[in-house]
Amino acid sequence: MPLTYADRLNVMRDTKIRHTLEKRTQNGYTDIDDFGTVPVPDDYRVLPWYNSENGSFYGFDGMSENFCLILDAHPAYVDPMEMLCGRWRDMLVNYRGDVHYAPDRLKNDPMMQKLWASATGQWSKRWDEKRFPYDDLKPLQAKYNIQTGIDGDAHFACDYRIGFELGFGGLLEKVRKYREINSDKHDFYDAEEKCLLAIIRFVDKHIEKIKELLITETRPEIRESLEKMLKVNEKIRLGAPESFHEAIQWSVYFNCVSRIYTRDGAGYQLDTLLLPYYERDIKAGVLDDETAKFLIANLLLTDPHYYQLSGVDENDNDLTNHLSYLILDAADSINIACNLTVRVHPNCDKAFMRRAVGYLFKNKNGWPRFASDINLCAGYMKNGVDKATARERIAVGCNWCAIPGREFPMNDTVKINVAKVFEVALDEMRGEGSCSTERLLELFEKHLTLAAEVTAKGINLHLDHQWEVTPELIMNLMFNGSIEKGLDASQCAELYTVGIDGAGLAVAADSFGALYDRVEVQKLLSWDEVFSALDDNYTSSENKRVQAILSSADRYCSGSSSADKWAKRLTDLFVSVIRKESSKMPEGRQLVPGWFSWARTIEYGSNVGATPNGRRAKEPISHGANPLPGFRRDGAVSAQSRGIASVQCGYGNTAPLQLEFDPSISAENGGIERVCELIEAHFNEGGTLININILDTDKLMAAHKDPDLYPDLVVRVTGFTAYFASLSPAFRQLVIDRFLSEKV
Repeated sequence: MPLTYADRLNVMRDTKIRHTLEKRTQNGYTDIDDFGTVPVPDDYRVLPWYNSENGSFYGFDGMSENFCLILDAHPAYVDPMEMLCGRWRDMLVNYRGDVHYAPDRLKNDPMMQKLWASATGQWSKRWDEKRFPYDDLKPLQAKYNIQTGIDGDAHFACDYRIGFELGFGGLLEKVRKYREINSDKHDFYDAEEKCLLAIIRFVDKHIEKIKELLITETRPEIRESLEKMLKVNEKIRLGAPESFHEAIQWSVYFNCVSRIYTRDGAGYQLDTLLLPYYERDIKAGVLDDETAKFLIANLLLTDPHYYQLSGVDENDNDLTNHLSYLILDAADSINIACNLTVRVHPNCDKAFMRRAVGYLFKNKNGWPRFASDINLCAGYMKNGVDKATARERIAVGCNWCAIPGREFPMNDTVKINVAKVFEVALDEMRGEGSCSTERLLELFEKHLTLAAEVTAKGINLHLDHQWEVTPELIMNLMFNGSIEKGLDASQCAELYTVGIDGAGLAVAADSFGALYDRVEVQKLLSWDEVFSALDDNYTSSENKRVQAILSSADRYCSGSSSADKWAKRLTDLFVSVIRKESSKMPEGRQLVPGWFSWARTIEYGSNVGATPNGRRAKEPISHGANPLPGFRRDGAVSAQSRGIASVQCGYGNTAPLQLEFDPSISAENGGIERVCELIEAHFNEGGTLININILDTDKLMAAHKDPDLYPDLVVRVTGFTAYFASLSPAFRQLVIDRFLSEKV
């Protein structure tokens, strides 16, 4: 019998799981997004070309030359079960010479070890510190445990409409045209041309591979599929995509090369950009819904780029369409890790949202997530943009949005560990000898201001020089004005609304609340007893008693607790400090506050000593805007929802609500309705983004003990989903602790 689409999807899913385990063997545990990569073959090797004495490469020539080396080394990936070809396997940044970030397969490669050892000076990082040093900033960056944004990459969004209109051949012609116009920028255009020619060679490899497979393929349905794939690839090698199949295949190639170049993961509004191609092909009778679903499922398999669905236009008209439903159904049919965001608005199709929530229950893979159109739009307009512009901003990252092709926000690359800021302030107050929570807040503001100042200096350094260090040669191709002006996206953006996230809110708020309740109001402890317990890391029996008293204070998200009030005060203060610093930025640049820690809760916690909420030294900080595990005995989701809604920073960046549900709340017993009501309530209260896990406790615990028992288990770690078997033991434990403590 011929293979059906369902048969092929089952094979494709099995292949995906096999690749996931093979990658773990090659790269070790990875506490990051799956990225959709496939394993590198045994004979794969790239020896980078370094143009810096520190053993790294920078600028137009260094980035373009090494991108071409890596892309040319990539073998073609064509699976006859699929209708799309192309996968990526390796990242350019892996070869920058920073051993700390290199995957295990490179760390263990004798040739790479020899090459790195031959470099003079310190191990290089992604930033060219010889030409653009920032030693003067490092002491305060370290003091406040700041993720600086210096050397951050690709945290903005392309405008795929440009690529769809021109294709690779049209982009090449555009580069050549403007090189003649901007004759003083040959280095820029030469690098862009070199990258485009490498992309076309990459497509050529796949065309030849398809031809090879056709020679031996005997199954009629697979031969027909390969023949279609061949025609599509021959068309989009240079031509602009015209069909639904061609547009999706073009997306796959661009996703591959942008990932290889700078880890880009920002997709597009999937259901509106692809809609004209879908409708045209349906009308012409060359496409049916089952094939469209299979192609979308195939796209989601190739790479978990961040795609948005639904939402409203500038006039609040619903954007949901028939293709929106097909995309959800396609994601269901492949049932793997994916990053779909549903934008929610009162005018949006309620049946669509219900279907989206239904798939959360059915597949338990953490998708989709839900964002508030009203709150994100209204907040972003406070940065001085109109509603039409704000509506163009789409959810294309872990916690962030961007206006495709126009905005350079550096989102999710800049973070201040406010738990560390709290620790520094507490130490200073202790030295003064006179203690109170109000004095502590004054010192917290003082140090948060210093942290914001040094963070802003780092951001400006990065924006001033990124084009000289890591020019965005691939994403420039679909960024408005870049090719026309011969300028990097970091130089020619219309909007520089740079996100600064605070991390560790619950640690700081709970600590303030515990000190206020237990020391100042109830007088159960003295300041000296607290300091002694912190010094001892709550080790002795007496200090364990102190820990119990402090940790039993009502926490952030308990509902009307002291910690809740402190969380709001800290949020207002954080917003005030960041916006005040924003007013000092060079013209055109703004700083936008938010609460988000990404997957760095363990890393940030390792830099913070014991804190007055009962947390011991080096334990993880709180996850994003969420309360710490065990915030309430009943784990009331309504209290958590209200608490997080109250700490939104209000300028268009998110403070996500992360929820963990047990399957005891099922679709059959009203779970879908309950979650829909929860989403609407949270957004009505001011929330911006919701991530939801629905996991089986027994399965999760068994997978933690032996991850290979459930290699297909997917969890929403934070803004991204990941295969549980790929996470490190420490990070798996963090997910389990969060789930067991907060499940509803």
